[in-house]
Amino acid sequence: MTRRQFAEILGGITMSSASAAAEPRTRFYLMQTFYLRHGTQLQRLHNYLNGTLIPEMSRRHKGPKIALEAIVAAHLPQVVFVTGHSSLDDLRAQQAEMCSAGFQAWEQGEEAPYEKYSMTLLEATPYSPEVVTPAAAPAAKSRIFELRVYHSPTWRQLAALHERFAGPEIKIFHRVGIHPILYTQTLMGPDMPNLTYLIPFENLAAREKAWDAFASDPEWIKVRQESIDRNGQIASINQISLFRATAYSPIQ
Repeated sequence: MTRRQFAEILGGITMSSASAAAEPRTRFYLMQTFYLRHGTQLQRLHNYLNGTLIPEMSRRHKGPKIALEAIVAAHLPQVVFVTGHSSLDDLRAQQAEMCSAGFQAWEQGEEAPYEKYSMTLLEATPYSPEVVTPAAAPAAKSRIFELRVYHSPTWRQLAALHERFAGPEIKIFHRVGIHPILYTQTLMGPDMPNLTYLIPFENLAAREKAWDAFASDPEWIKVRQESIDRNGQIASINQISLFRATAYSPIQ
C-alpha cells in the first residue's frame, strides 16, 4: 500500500471520527515499518528520515514522532517510525503532504529503498497517557523501547484485556518500574484484534529487572488467575520486539 492509497482509505473513514477533531489529546498513531536488507538501505532510510521526512513533518505537524531501529525482531534490519495525530483528518493531511518530491527521490534511487513496507493505524485507548515531545534537545543516550502486541481471540476478550490493563495491571506495572508511553489497539493492520503498547527502558538490564519483578509480583499472580477464571486466556499470542531510539528521533 502506498502513502497515497493510504490517504485515500483514510478519506473514506474520516467521517466516523468527526468528534475526535475537537479533542486535544493524541487519538491516533500511524506505525510505519520498513523491512530492509543488509547493505545501503538502512543508512539511506536514516538519511531520508533525518534529513527530509522529520524536518518536513516538524514544520507542518506538531504531534509526537518516534524513530526506532530494531535490535531484536523477526526481521533485521528494521526501522519503525511512529507518529501521533489528534484526528484522522490530521493524519490524512500529513500523509498527503508526505507524498513529496523528497519521498519520490528517495524511492527512485538506483537501489530499492526497502524490501517491504507496512503501515498500521492504531487508536489510543482511553487509559493511554499522552506522549510528550521534550522541549529540549534529545538526550545523548538513546533508550531501549519494547514493542508488545497482544492478540486476543475475540473482540470480547480484547475488551476484557483492556479492562484488566485499565484496572490493576497498569498500577502493578508502575510499581515494578514498567512505564509504557502509549497503549493502543489496531484499527487497520495485522493480527487483529490486539492491544499494542510501547515501553521505554534505560537499558536491557533495567528491562529484565522490571519484568522479573512483575512476573513474581503476588498481586499480579492473583489478578492474572482471576482474569483467566472469568474470561479464559484473553491474550493468546504475544509478539515482542526490542528497538533503540535513533540518534535523530524527537523522542528518546
